[in-house]
Amino acid sequence: MNGRPQAPEVAIRRWSAGAWQEAGDRLAAEEPLELLLDGSPLSVVMRTPGSDIELALGLLWAERVVTERAQVREVLVSAESGEEEAALPVRADLLESNRVDVRLAAGGGGGRRPERSFLSSSACGVCGATTVESLALDFAPLAPGPSVRPALLLELAGRLRERQRLFDQTGGLHAAGLFSAADGELELLREDVGRHNAVDKVVGRSLLDDRLPLTGRLLVVSGRGGYEIVQKAVAAGIPLVAAVGAPSSLAVATARRFGLTLVGFLRDGRFNVYSAPERLT
Repeated sequence: MNGRPQAPEVAIRRWSAGAWQEAGDRLAAEEPLELLLDGSPLSVVMRTPGSDIELALGLLWAERVVTERAQVREVLVSAESGEEEAALPVRADLLESNRVDVRLAAGGGGGRRPERSFLSSSACGVCGATTVESLALDFAPLAPGPSVRPALLLELAGRLRERQRLFDQTGGLHAAGLFSAADGELELLREDVGRHNAVDKVVGRSLLDDRLPLTGRLLVVSGRGGYEIVQKAVAAGIPLVAAVGAPSSLAVATARRFGLTLVGFLRDGRFNVYSAPERLT
């Protein structure tokens, strides 16, 4: 899906140089998305509109509701959403705006059927898998490699920032960028008001393109490296996550548990490595 989030403009009063000015300001869009599974409500996600199918599928992948692309039979989207998606059978149906209904194939596979609905906000992406122990039931430690040059890693935060189109307009959106570990080429970038939503969109797009697991890729996020970011990276098979901001203690513990290389404070020509430093050579 190639939905483009919009940055709405509002009229404001600005105090500058000792005087009031009438001005316009662009805001980071944030709206609720209701996610349904086979017609039943599952989650309400606060997100920046756009790439909603990717977001829904990425979230279901991280929660192990979907474990392979073939399990997704169709996705029903709002008739008002303007989304376009050719990678799966997608129908516009009589759904209200801001709703996505993922329909799974009959008897379709090894995914976990959620026993309850869960709530995800733009601030917290922890939904079903809330502990390291429960995460370990679904995922094995990541395989060794690839080797990444430290000098290459230093370049990636700048490459991510250069492509943040909506951040330039609003100053209020996070980004997740998927890079090649071999040469640092930016393969995919998504922006959202929530860090974890941006990651879900990257993973969802990769699921649609049959690219999972994402071995040989690096994930760079514009904010802090929280647990939810590491959890989603482990689920997608991403071996290295680099955050512009600080990691959390649970993120570090999870990264060490699964052998994921977690980098923090990737800015100003430096970074810290909190786990699996052997990949940086």
